Amino acid sequence: MKNLLQDSLKTIKPATLKNLIDTDKVNLIDVREPDEHNREHIPSSILIPLSTFDPQAIPTNNKQLVLHCQTGNRSAQAAQKLFAAGVEEVTHLEGGLNTWKQQKYFTKINKQAPISIMRQVQIVAGSLILTGTLLALISPWFLLLTGFVGSGLLYAGISNTCAMAIILAKMSWNQ
Repeated sequence: MKNLLQDSLKTIKPATLKNLIDTDKVNLIDVREPDEHNREHIPSSILIPLSTFDPQAIPTNNKQLVLHCQTGNRSAQAAQKLFAAGVEEVTHLEGGLNTWKQQKYFTKINKQAPISIMRQVQIVAGSLILTGTLLALISPWFLLLTGFVGSGLLYAGISNTCAMAIILAKMSWNQ
């Protein structure tokens, strides 16, 4: 059955998608997260993040449905959710937004948007580890800080849940 679902997932090249957008014949669904979409997106794309993806939220009209994300991985995951909901054929952008941009097609960029949550996590985690390491020159007890951050990153990798990202996402600059 998995092969049947994979066979039903079609890809579309950026040039073909561009033509569909220009002729208003596509519902382009961006399955990236809101902060990513806010920073840069293909005009006319509709945001339905994978983290809260609901097949019922997909517009139903006579337009072709195309999913996209940054590289094509998350749009393939969203397609699996559509297949599970009974959709028989799903198309996603080959290579995602990265390939779209490589072809020099237009994206709407918001230079005022904050940097991605994961980059913020990396900056905070790296700063805490560096601080703990430097302060360990004063007292070895500060190594507990680096151990705490390291264990948090390990847990985030194993569980796919990052407490620091959740906290950062609630900060005023990310709203």
